Amino acid sequence: MTLSTAEIRQTFIDYFKKHGHQPVASSSLVPADDPTILFTNAGMNQFKDVFLGAEKRSYTRAVSSQRCVRAGGKHNDLENVGYTARHHTFFEMLGNFSFGDYFKKQAITFAWTFLTEELKLPKEKLLVTVFAEDDEAFAIWENDIGVPAEKIIRINTSDNFWSMGDTGPCGPCSEIFYDHGEHIWGGPPGSPEEDGDRFIEIWNLVFMQYNKQADGSMEPLPKPSIDTGMGLERISAILQNVHSNYEIDLFQNLIKASADIVGTDDLENKSLRVIADHIRSCSFLVCDGVMPSNEGRGYVLRRVIRRAVRHGYKMGANDIFFYKLVAALAKEMGQAYPELVDQQPVIEKVLRVEEEQFSKTLARGMAMLHDTLAELDGDTIPGDVIFKLYDTYGFPVDLTNDVAREHDLKIDEAGFEAAMQAQRERAQQASQFGANYNDMVKIEHQTQFTGYVDVEGEAEVIELIADNRLCEALSDGQEGVVVLNQTPFYAESGGQSGDKGILKVANGEFIVTDTQKLGNAFAHKGKVVGEIRKGDKASASIDKANREAVKKNHSATHLLHAALREILGEHVSQKGSLVEAQRMRFDFSHFEAVTDAQLTIIEQRVNEEIRANHSLTTELMDLDAAKASGAMALFGEKYDEKVRVVTMGPFSVELCGGTHVSRTGDIGLFKITTESGIASGVRRIEAITGAAAIDYIQAQQALLSRVSALLKTDTQGVLERVGALQSQNKELEKALSAAKQKLTSQQGADILGQAVDINGVKVLVTNVEGVEASSLRGMMDDIKNRIGEGIVVLGVANESKVNLIAGVTKQLTSKVKAGELVNYVASQVGGKGGGRPDMAQAGGDQPENLAVALDSVTSWLVDKL
Repeated sequence: MTLSTAEIRQTFIDYFKKHGHQPVASSSLVPADDPTILFTNAGMNQFKDVFLGAEKRSYTRAVSSQRCVRAGGKHNDLENVGYTARHHTFFEMLGNFSFGDYFKKQAITFAWTFLTEELKLPKEKLLVTVFAEDDEAFAIWENDIGVPAEKIIRINTSDNFWSMGDTGPCGPCSEIFYDHGEHIWGGPPGSPEEDGDRFIEIWNLVFMQYNKQADGSMEPLPKPSIDTGMGLERISAILQNVHSNYEIDLFQNLIKASADIVGTDDLENKSLRVIADHIRSCSFLVCDGVMPSNEGRGYVLRRVIRRAVRHGYKMGANDIFFYKLVAALAKEMGQAYPELVDQQPVIEKVLRVEEEQFSKTLARGMAMLHDTLAELDGDTIPGDVIFKLYDTYGFPVDLTNDVAREHDLKIDEAGFEAAMQAQRERAQQASQFGANYNDMVKIEHQTQFTGYVDVEGEAEVIELIADNRLCEALSDGQEGVVVLNQTPFYAESGGQSGDKGILKVANGEFIVTDTQKLGNAFAHKGKVVGEIRKGDKASASIDKANREAVKKNHSATHLLHAALREILGEHVSQKGSLVEAQRMRFDFSHFEAVTDAQLTIIEQRVNEEIRANHSLTTELMDLDAAKASGAMALFGEKYDEKVRVVTMGPFSVELCGGTHVSRTGDIGLFKITTESGIASGVRRIEAITGAAAIDYIQAQQALLSRVSALLKTDTQGVLERVGALQSQNKELEKALSAAKQKLTSQQGADILGQAVDINGVKVLVTNVEGVEASSLRGMMDDIKNRIGEGIVVLGVANESKVNLIAGVTKQLTSKVKAGELVNYVASQVGGKGGGRPDMAQAGGDQPENLAVALDSVTSWLVDKL
């Protein structure tokens, strides 16, 4: 029986779970606290600090199916996607990991046994590679596993020495290849024909032994570890007896859905592969909080969406279509990734809005291309034009080439490539996703957090840091970091700010201004008064007032989240938060401004739950059990296998490691201060609680009282009084406008006598001093009506600006165009303009040149008339 892709994923996890590995959920595609990569691109990313020894887990073996994206930054397969058998922007990486537990022999045994016994792959179809210098791995494959020596290939290149980046954990690899057979061209790894498709790598075992430094040196890791990765799509293709990843069940279903939506019967069309691949990466990126934008991760998402849309239009799609594929994807992958189902409405809305915007951009790009063709001198479209179409309007080169062929033109591919290369170099230089992990101080200790119960306590100073280096002491006035063996101070996490307070030691005290996590340790940041030394006994006391205010705001975010889902819909999910003593900020998915009426209801619901005075309960649960109970997980938060579930009556149940009030009534009062949009499909609410909310309301009341006093009415009559003043103001504005029009008309009649005759045509050119720029149009219409047949140019200088208007009666527009005339004058006063042949306006910023510019009009018109 052929296994489905979903069954293969589960078989892998079950096998390693049976062998003592802890199943760990896929982390977000947006790396948590990792500046070295743009997107999660390997299964080990979420375990990086564990490999470095900076973080400890409750397990030493793990197994996962990690979602990955390679569509930007260092790892970018975008241009190959859809045209090769195995390139994707999104893929799943199956992996098993050992954190100082087992090493090479057991890792190799696990892999070989899984492939040959669990999946029943023929042993004769497999061959392996090892790093050229790794005699130990070679011996294990040959002597323990029984692979013939001729099927163990030594590779002396970086292909068999893996590192996560320029610095960090690394080590030799051993890769397992599958032989698709002699009927497919290609040679084994290391041969001149290795780029063929006969031998395909399916599993890479990384023996993590070293920590690479910035100078290239290798330091042994504290505990040698194992990191493996096997592409789910690749192994599925082999087990389902197909050669291309795009032929596996998952992709075939997406390709068929794409064909139905686009309206084509050609299931072999490469564009369907592109669309099927891209709907996966786009949907999961939106699911993980990335929104289309013009920079960073959002820009990569925008490019991928547009590439998919272009391929749909190329096949004849005549309406927006891409977002409709989210339902098909949720059907295929929703069981493994339920968040895809939960956020389906959000994903669909983001993709639909982006495609609608791109449709307009595409139209503008086509207009630019046709304008370029109209003005082209020669038979070749320049490379810089092709690049601008590609970079600004999302045009692929082949689309520009298609249009060129229709006009018997060529394109400057070399010029385009030069412009592309320049952009790549700029992007590489400007990349923010590069950092030396070894510049960070590593703390192997673990701090015990006592702050759920205590606000003060005794502790020992176990590490001190100054200038990013470990030290033995901090002296008077010196800034640094103190690490304690246990602490009541909460370290910033999940949006909640870190605690402030004081640490007292025998010879001084340390004023804590912030608390952050440093691996499994808590870093108390601040300044010394006196002296503090490593090994000192410390009395730790948090700022209680600050903590209480933070707790009120944090608990209120939970109530707000529940209220938003109740009032706006269950598509609402958290996209970020900030909880401080002074305020709270909550970002959430929603696609239109929340109305004033909705905000009122949301605020009322939160305050109803506050008045209900629910008792808060916390319970430590297994992650899977907590999710099964309906507890909501918060965006961007990393969860251990044991999680803390915070319940507020029947209204709110969330996974949260933060500190909270004892009862909802302790919050006192909740007040929304602002609601705004911060990205496509993401809204933000800012709010305050407790005493801050009371102060805010009292300040608003005082302001209202001052306004009512100015309006000479009571607070109840403010609206009526403001309405009356607005009506009165409108009447005054009407009267003033009428007076100005009458004055302008009279002024126009007065200057009509300044008209001159040029070859039988009346021409009036004048500087109308004292006239507002907004009145020029009305004055022009009046003069044209009075002059009958003629040409008029009016100019006015106000402060540092010049405004111009030119009018040509319709009988004369065949000889003189108002746009040409006004631009001739505008060019002399530092400006330009445009309009219809009979009426055109312009501006400029050189009023000192206005008189000369107007004087030149007569001689210009002589040649035209």
